[in-house]
Amino acid sequence: MSDFFDNEYKTEAARRWGNTEAYKEYEAKAGVSAETIEGLDNIIGEFAACKQNNNAPDSGEAQGLVCALQAYITANFYTCTDEILAGLGSMYAGDERFRSNIDKHGDGTAEFISEAIKIRLK
Repeated sequence: MSDFFDNEYKTEAARRWGNTEAYKEYEAKAGVSAETIEGLDNIIGEFAACKQNNNAPDSGEAQGLVCALQAYITANFYTCTDEILAGLGSMYAGDERFRSNIDKHGDGTAEFISEAIKIRLK
């Protein structure tokens, strides 16, 4: 997953969100380390296992993982508000780059996370 955060994506993120408070907060933190990416990748792996164990996006396990994801992003990247979380959920399923990277954990994982986020934010 670390290759996903290459300069191409950093440049795009700066262009799209560089003027936001969240991006400024992200820039003020130490940066994206291999350990930070590994932690995020582990949470995505937990979502994949949740799906593979036939849990639904509205299950307690999936909803707990949404909370864990939001808390992890807040602790390591920027304050992940519900609005930002909703946007991430849309990107995970709607942007082919995110979807293909996330689905390395198992087909449909990105859509599963996106649906779990939508349910959490209802």
